[in-house]
Amino acid sequence: MNISPGSNAGQSKQIEADKDSTIESSPSEQSFQHDWNYEATVAQVESILSRIESGELELADVFEQFSAAVRYLRQCETFLAQRQRQVDLLIETLTDEEF
Repeated sequence: MNISPGSNAGQSKQIEADKDSTIESSPSEQSFQHDWNYEATVAQVESILSRIESGELELADVFEQFSAAVRYLRQCETFLAQRQRQVDLLIETLTDEEF
């Protein structure tokens, strides 16, 4: 683990930024902000996992970052479920028009 002096300052700022950038609502009620991006959120999860796997985080930071990654993954899951419902509805509409 990286325990050099001052190394936690940047990590703490990143942790706080990760906390601030999450959407604070339950997955079933979640409406996505216009600037929310699926690919960017997946990239954040990958970045968090890289930092965890590298061993550069203190143990407490690992738990916080892991928790943030889980929140991001839930956002992605909700987003994909919403889009799947939209696709299903469009397909149903097309099917109804054919008859």
